[in-house]
Amino acid sequence: MIEVNSSSPAPDGLVRAIGGAVMRWQDATQAYDEAVGERLQLNAAERRCLAFLHAGPRPAGAIAEETGLTPAAVTALIDRMEARGLLQRTRSAEDRRKVMVENTDAVEMLTAPYYRPIAEEGAGFLATFSAEEQAVLLRFLEGATALQQKHLAALRFSP
Repeated sequence: MIEVNSSSPAPDGLVRAIGGAVMRWQDATQAYDEAVGERLQLNAAERRCLAFLHAGPRPAGAIAEETGLTPAAVTALIDRMEARGLLQRTRSAEDRRKVMVENTDAVEMLTAPYYRPIAEEGAGFLATFSAEEQAVLLRFLEGATALQQKHLAALRFSP
């Protein structure tokens, strides 16, 4: 773990403990996702694609941006997953020239046994926090995500 000097009012020990807890959570999440991927025969890029499309249909270019894959690699990924019945291509309702990619119902059926229990237990766990505590958690998670995305973008676009 990297030592962090903090100017926040929280004691350094608490900041380090939070940092350590976040690292353990990230590791546990990654290990679980990898285990599910092995069971479902999905590689990391395929899992990221399915997770990204969980929010709804997206163009292939957005998938390339999200996964860091080249357009050719995304096309191959979509072809593979479409052949497995996990993705489908549709024409955009707004612009018929644009092809959108979306998860099929098979994705929910395939992944629900692994992720639905976590979502349900997580909702129950979050319900143990007050509305004010939930707001702090949301602020932390949104800020931490933005920080991570900022550094990922810098990493991807630096020589």
